[in-house]
Parts: sequence; C-alpha cells; structure tokens
Amino acid sequence: MALWQKIRRMSGNKQLANNLLDETQSEVERMQPVNIIVAGKTGSGKSTLINALFRENLTETGVGQPVTQHIQKITKAGVPLTLYDTKGLELSVEAQHEVLQSLADLLKEAKAKGPHEEIDVVYYCINNLANRIEAFEVELIEALAKEVPVILVLTQSLSQEPSELEVYIRSLDLPLAEVVPVLTKDYAIQAEQIIEAHGLQSLVDLTLAVIPESSQQAFVNAQRIDLNRKVQDARRWAKRYITTSFGVGFMPIPMSDAAILVPMQITMLAHITSIFGLSLDKAQIVSMFAGIGGTGGVTLLGKTIVSSAFKWVPGLGTVTGGVISGTTAITLTIALAYSYIEILKQITLAESQGRDLPLKEIQRLMNQNLAEHLANAQQFIPQEVKDQLPAWLKGFLDEEN
Repeated sequence: MALWQKIRRMSGNKQLANNLLDETQSEVERMQPVNIIVAGKTGSGKSTLINALFRENLTETGVGQPVTQHIQKITKAGVPLTLYDTKGLELSVEAQHEVLQSLADLLKEAKAKGPHEEIDVVYYCINNLANRIEAFEVELIEALAKEVPVILVLTQSLSQEPSELEVYIRSLDLPLAEVVPVLTKDYAIQAEQIIEAHGLQSLVDLTLAVIPESSQQAFVNAQRIDLNRKVQDARRWAKRYITTSFGVGFMPIPMSDAAILVPMQITMLAHITSIFGLSLDKAQIVSMFAGIGGTGGVTLLGKTIVSSAFKWVPGLGTVTGGVISGTTAITLTIALAYSYIEILKQITLAESQGRDLPLKEIQRLMNQNLAEHLANAQQFIPQEVKDQLPAWLKGFLDEEN
C-alpha cells in the first residue's frame, strides 16, 4: 500500500475513534446512575469491598466530598455510580444517633431530587471475624430497611459454610434483602493452603435483583466481577442495532445506506463500550479499526457482496435485491458487534490480570474474530428479522447454519 494510502486510512480510523469515544461518553452520561450507601464500623471492610466490587479503585481514585460530618460522597468521572460512605459508627452513642439522623436526612433529600439521586440499595458491612452485631447496628438496619433494600455483607468470611454470626443474624429476622458472606480476595492460611475468594458474584446478582431496572445498566457498567453479564448485555443490545441495520440495508438507493449504516454502527459500538465500562484510549480503538479496515471499509465490503448477488441468485428484482442488501447489512453488523465484544472481553481480562493487551495483538484479534464471525453470522440473525425474509432466503440461511 502506498504511503499516502496508509496515511489516509489511519486518518480515517482516528476520526472514527474520536467519534466512538465521544459517543461512548454520551452513552455513559445518559445512564441513570446507581446510588449506594456503604455503611459499617471502621474495620468492617467497606473500602476493600468497594475496590473489589467496582472498577477504578474508587476509594483510592474517586473524588470524596463530605455530605455531613459522618457521610462522605464518592464519585468518579466516567463511572455512573455514587457511593455514600458512613463514618463514626464505632464512636459514642451520641455520634451513632447523629449518623442515623444524617442517613435519614440523606434518604429523604435524595428521594425528593428524583431517580438520578435516589438511593437504590444499602450495603451494611460487618466483619465476620469480629463475630458480633451490636444493638445500634440492628437499630440502624431496621431504620434503613424501611426506606431502601438493605444487603448485609459479612466481610472476611473465610468459610462458605454459615458462620455462627450469620446464623445468629438470620435468627433476628431483620428486614434484610439478604445476608451475603464475602471474601474479597484469596486468603492464605499457610504457604500451600489458600481459601479462594467468594461471595462477590452473589452480591452482584442480588444487587441487580433489588435495584430499579433503570439503574441496572449503570451497575453493570460499574461492577468488575461479572464479565459474562457484560458480554450478554452487550449482545442483547447489539441485536437491536442488528435489526435496525436490516431496515437500513433494505433501502434500494445505491450506496445511500453506507452513509446511514456507519454512524449507526459507531453508535452500536459506543453502547457496547459503555456496557463494559472500559476507559479505552484512542490507540486501542484505532488498532481495532485497523483490524477491520475501518467500519466504512466493512460496509463497502458488503456493497461488493450485494452487487454480486445477481450472479448467484438469477432473476432478482429491485425489491428482492433490497432484501439481500438488508441481509448483508445484518451479516456485517453482527460480525462487527460480536468481534468487538470479544475484543473488549479480552481487554477486560487483561486488565483484571494487571496487564495491557498490546496494540498489535488487539489488531490481530479483531481481524481474526471478524473473519470468524462473518463466516457464522447467519446463526445470530434475530428471529423477527428472519420472519421478514422470503421463503427462499430463509431456506438459504438455514442451509448456511
């Protein structure tokens, strides 16, 4: 490839990368944030829990703002999550009741401000090794549970079997959403005896079950435990765009759908990125586009396939040709979406292991995944789209599967 062609292609990829970054930021900003109170005495493992459960190590890198003497608000740009951390529960009875009043005021004020500010759930943390719950903590839990779901998190739970403390707490019949024993990271008893981390997946599942549906997308973005859920949600959203791409590709106006399809595909990729909650940089995105020749390149590849359709399906008219064009748009959009999801999965896995995925590896994986998904895209076409296809084309797709 001539030098000027390489420069032109790279410039196009950089523009697409800028568009994708801007769209992703807009997608995250449109999310209704999830708002969580994290309560418990000093030493209950609140900070450790937060950093294990959510991305970006929020207690270390987030911005903390005092709401009251006993409550700190923690946020970070790009993470659709607000945490309220309590302080002073281990102090005097007077201080404890100040905390209770502060939390009551917070719940009332947040609710008055509407869904974006309203508290969605409370994590009340108790260190399982302390083996006790105090009378004031019972009072606090009962007061909070009248207004919002409360999940009692037993931190430092070395055994997955119910501890004496868990059994006792359950016997109190408190108005809890659930009691969740958690060990946030592997615990070494001896050099060769390790207790594996556990409980965080259960906490993710339970949280999603009790928070409003409108805040669930933000929670999936913010949490770092359940990668499979991110993948499943991304594929579900991609199917919506895939269905749309059929309608775009169906338009029998030569080349006009490319101008519509590319922005739609960029919006789709931005939505997928927002679900994963990755802070991608421009170089990573450019590498992915380089692996596919740019989104526009993929779309134009589809045009070539459409133009040759008359050679292998004789007698096609304008409308039937439009159906082929729609099917092609779907195939390309599926391949692009599922390949991109797989790369984000690999980047996320690499980050969880404390390493960066090399740019050349990102490009290679994108190229490889795109080829594989192009070959198998028909099996992912949504049923509602298949229902619109003529009988002969349904038969062709079934044969391909």
